[in-house]
Amino acid sequence: MAASGLLGDVTTTAPGGAGHDGVRIRPAERADLLAVARIERESFTQPWPFQAFEGFLGQAGFLVAEAGTGVAGYVVADTVPQGGRRVGHVKDIAVHPDWRGRGLGTRLLDRALGVLEARGVDMAKLEVRQSNETAIELYRRFGFEPRHLVTEYYADGEAAAVLAVELDERWRPFG
Repeated sequence: MAASGLLGDVTTTAPGGAGHDGVRIRPAERADLLAVARIERESFTQPWPFQAFEGFLGQAGFLVAEAGTGVAGYVVADTVPQGGRRVGHVKDIAVHPDWRGRGLGTRLLDRALGVLEARGVDMAKLEVRQSNETAIELYRRFGFEPRHLVTEYYADGEAAAVLAVELDERWRPFG
């Protein structure tokens, strides 16, 4: 099934501000890559290179949140083999600074986990800076729990917390 058929397009409403800003979560396209790379550079001290995003084009778990002004956020998730099973891996997620605090990260993560579940994955994992309390709180709302710590994961020496969640009804914050 094509990525767009699997995902479809969903229009959601961004909370906050005057009125409602329509946001559409959809598969990433080549035309989105410059905006995605800009958001990545604004969000992380160790940003992915442009080419990394190119490699995920066409994969069901590379989604963007499109707002009236362009790309407002993105998520990259795929599956990896682990111990004889396929595990979902949320590799990257970021929201443009102008869109933070409006629930867009929540909607992107929800959609990515739904894509993984639709692909037959029953567990998802991710790595997050140990100091990134905002992200860790988001992941906890989805049921992610700490599994272990990877010391000196990041170039600056900071550790990464590895979090995982079983994809069943408990991960759905809206269900």
